[in-house]
Amino acid sequence: MSATPHANDAELLDAWREGEGAAGEQLFARYYTLVERFFLNKVGPERVADLVQDTFMACVEGRDRVHDPSRFRGYMLSVAYNVFCKHLRGRYREGVQVDLDDTSLVELEPSPSAVVAAHKEQRLLLEGLRAIPVNYQVVLELHYWEQLSTREIAAVLSVPAATVRSRLQRARDALEAAMASIARSPALLESTVTRLEDWARACGAELQHTPSRA
Repeated sequence: MSATPHANDAELLDAWREGEGAAGEQLFARYYTLVERFFLNKVGPERVADLVQDTFMACVEGRDRVHDPSRFRGYMLSVAYNVFCKHLRGRYREGVQVDLDDTSLVELEPSPSAVVAAHKEQRLLLEGLRAIPVNYQVVLELHYWEQLSTREIAAVLSVPAATVRSRLQRARDALEAAMASIARSPALLESTVTRLEDWARACGAELQHTPSRA
């Protein structure tokens, strides 16, 4: 089949599997911002483009393992998560275990993220996210920025839905505690916490327009 500009993900994936390279390019263009946003608050700006490229290369290699083409968005995020985990673990000596349920990016990636926030509440939120365990940060960003359900996050991370529900609750508590230790004033903390969902969604929307391409 020949893909059209308005083809859905399943149609594009089918066409790509049949050898139509333009369909694969169309899929990547459709999901570039999604994958880029996944990395923006996790690594320094000099690494974002490389990790996005690694994600798309892994997607090319694994395209025939996508069993449900209608869930290609979740598949892309799952690949991005695995690429990110490999990146973090690759920064340590062989044999050293990195517990992403217990270790934050402040410890693993001390360089600033690629995000420049417009509001002080957003800056506090982004700093707080990087100060909590990596897997907590991931579930919150998928929840707030990508609006994924518990089941969808579970599929991305390859864990049970019950694990995601537990992580979300612990992650919210950890985030509030982290922001409390970072906030420069009680007023800033209160302003951020009381409208946390609004600030988080605003961050996700702004990340769609954050240039990071070299």
